[in-house]
Amino acid sequence: MVLANQLLGPRTLPWFVVATLGMLVLAVAEDEIDERRVGGIVICFVVGLIILISSFRRSQLGVAGSRGESMLVDLRERISKQSNIPDLPGGWYSEAVMRSAGGSSFAGDFIVASKSHDDEKLEVAVVDVSGKGEQAGTRSLLLSGSFGGLLGALPPEQFLPAANDYLLRQDWSEGFATAVHLSLDLRTGAFELRSAGHPPAVQLFAGSGRWGVHETEGPVLGLMRDADFTTVTGVLRRGDALLMFTDGLVETPQRDISLGIDKLLGQGERLLRLGFEQGANRLIDELESMNDDRALFLLHRR
Repeated sequence: MVLANQLLGPRTLPWFVVATLGMLVLAVAEDEIDERRVGGIVICFVVGLIILISSFRRSQLGVAGSRGESMLVDLRERISKQSNIPDLPGGWYSEAVMRSAGGSSFAGDFIVASKSHDDEKLEVAVVDVSGKGEQAGTRSLLLSGSFGGLLGALPPEQFLPAANDYLLRQDWSEGFATAVHLSLDLRTGAFELRSAGHPPAVQLFAGSGRWGVHETEGPVLGLMRDADFTTVTGVLRRGDALLMFTDGLVETPQRDISLGIDKLLGQGERLLRLGFEQGANRLIDELESMNDDRALFLLHRR
């Protein structure tokens, strides 16, 4: 029965379990039953009951035990590839890091990126779905695939409105998300930032060694129709860097988000001394918090 639970489909498995338990009853009916045999029979029936319950739950998917898990893993891997930052031309360095609450493979924060075919434009969106960990994992998987399809397929000013309309059509009870969207010209370094209720992006000005906060306005995605999202423009010059992150990195129940951003900028000053290679991993390790999902995107113009 245990082997059948891994190999047989949900339609065949219940009949196999019932037939096996029936054969067990017939086999012991002719023998003398003592306490030891009664214990063994009870254990077999308990195992069979557990397998039947799991089979009925699995029948909604229609595949055998390990296949369903492998399908889910494959789906996660395929969609997570959209968070891989495409190869950038010389003079640019980027890094994206995502961590989930509790260390699971599913998180409510994700990053999607797209580069134009002529290598002149880069678009990146950092999104925080309501909820955290496995609770937001399914919605995050769906939205990362949808937002990845919208990114680069629409003009930059239409991405957040289209994402907002998509969320409204889902009609989820917890169907809201925050996002920050970057559209960058890789030739000149000119960029546009738009935000939907998300923590602001921050820029390091290499000339002065100071950090600047790019405050943008826009409602949370999935709450209101015909939303307007303001645009902040800027330029990344040689040596400059840009950080985009979710609130799980800078906000805790004991710390306000503004104080968290100040702490992030304080840690970010080390990037000038230690270099930007693996800088996002170092920053997220310094600000590690296991109570919420975290995502951080680092972009540096060398």
